[in-house]
Amino acid sequence: MTIPANGSATLRPVGTEHDVDPQHSIGLRDAGFPLAEGACLSGWLQGVRRDPLIDFRSSKELPQEADAVVIGSGATGTLVALELLKSNPHRKVILLEAREFCSGATGRNAGHCRPDIWRGYVKYSQEFGKEQAMKILANEQETYDKLKAYIMENKVDCEAWFGNTLDVMTTDDIVAAAAQNMDAFKDAGGDASGVNVILDPEQAEKISRVKGARAVYGWNAATLYPWKLVAHVAQEALDLGLQLHTWTPVSTVEGVQDSSDWNVKTSRGIIRTPMVVHATNAYAPALLPETKGAIEPVPHMCNRVYPPPAFAGSSALKNSYCIIFPDGNYTVNPRQGGDGLLLVGGTPPNLQHLLDYVAEDPVTRSVDDGLVNFDPVTQSVKRLGGEKGFGWDVNGFGNKAFYDHSWSGIIGESADMLPFIGAVPRKPGQWICAGHNGHGMARIFTCAPGLVKLINGGDWASTGLPECFEVSEGRLLAGRAKVALRLESAY
Repeated sequence: MTIPANGSATLRPVGTEHDVDPQHSIGLRDAGFPLAEGACLSGWLQGVRRDPLIDFRSSKELPQEADAVVIGSGATGTLVALELLKSNPHRKVILLEAREFCSGATGRNAGHCRPDIWRGYVKYSQEFGKEQAMKILANEQETYDKLKAYIMENKVDCEAWFGNTLDVMTTDDIVAAAAQNMDAFKDAGGDASGVNVILDPEQAEKISRVKGARAVYGWNAATLYPWKLVAHVAQEALDLGLQLHTWTPVSTVEGVQDSSDWNVKTSRGIIRTPMVVHATNAYAPALLPETKGAIEPVPHMCNRVYPPPAFAGSSALKNSYCIIFPDGNYTVNPRQGGDGLLLVGGTPPNLQHLLDYVAEDPVTRSVDDGLVNFDPVTQSVKRLGGEKGFGWDVNGFGNKAFYDHSWSGIIGESADMLPFIGAVPRKPGQWICAGHNGHGMARIFTCAPGLVKLINGGDWASTGLPECFEVSEGRLLAGRAKVALRLESAY
């Protein structure tokens, strides 16, 4: 996310800051499947190596028939499976995972549920109109509320923290861009009462602890251990009769001759079913070629940092963050519900080096989540310890900050910034919930249940989702056209 020096730009919506340059896009080429071997271990996956769900299979042999097959065991797939069973306990539902349980984007993110309740208004209204823009922002607040309620009501042990997240603006141009967004949001009737705005630079620096902060916008958000949340959802579904099969990659979904059923072909056999749900996010184009261009796999890195004494114990950070610089941004999860280690993601300035690396072999590297400790991004993260960050590497005491480990994950970036929800066009019985832009935790707890309402015969209004989330042939074609145009103008 680059802010011009004249401050004329508006900030991009939360979770969509990582625009991919056309030269680094997989474009309309064939997308890959999840790595069969060589995937790295995220911090979340490192912490659950003894959990039986990691390689769980409900039976030695793969069933040959099912009422529904859900592909993908992340937050979307597990929630869809649970909702299918809750709405009809007699359904035979099979959840397939190509690798370990929850080892895709949900198991590799930075642990945020950071709803956009104001910042994205201008960009969304430009793309989809004022009404849809307000619905998108309201949906993110609703998703946060539902995620929080599920965790609290079910006493989910996922190291959840609920509190204030901070957008930290580091230049006057960024402050001006944020003000434009907020003013437009208010002028459209938006309720900004839940956003605490601090425009005094001295107070902004004191509250955020970011040296040189010019302004701060704060609102309610969460951090959590996403793998453990999804494991709880999966266990609830297993208790209702779900069959889970890890290490069962799907190669194709083909129609059954003279039938409306589908054959889901896997490495362990074929399952015949009338219903297939694609909860594969970045990997959707591998099984659904019609989503090429509309959904693109984009690698990102998450860095883990051991904070020094001045940022540990009683002096630990008390908020989650997005620290916005003119040439990039950093999200920071201080793991207040867990071990206090800092997880740094976002779109740091040196991310360009990662995209250059991917561009050398985009078909293979766009789905390569085996990359660890990518030094250019780590060097960029170290900027946070300097004079224009938290400053812990400038005047510290005791142990120094330890930049311990970074891992890769694959974002499912949609061409129009929004997820694709609903029936797959021209394929009756196939459904999709994918393209979450690295922002799925602020969308999935409404999108997955909404999809199941459609599956059960409801109309779009019954989902409560913004109309612009609905998948359609026209929207998929528009995504492909947008990518083609980007590529054409780039060369």
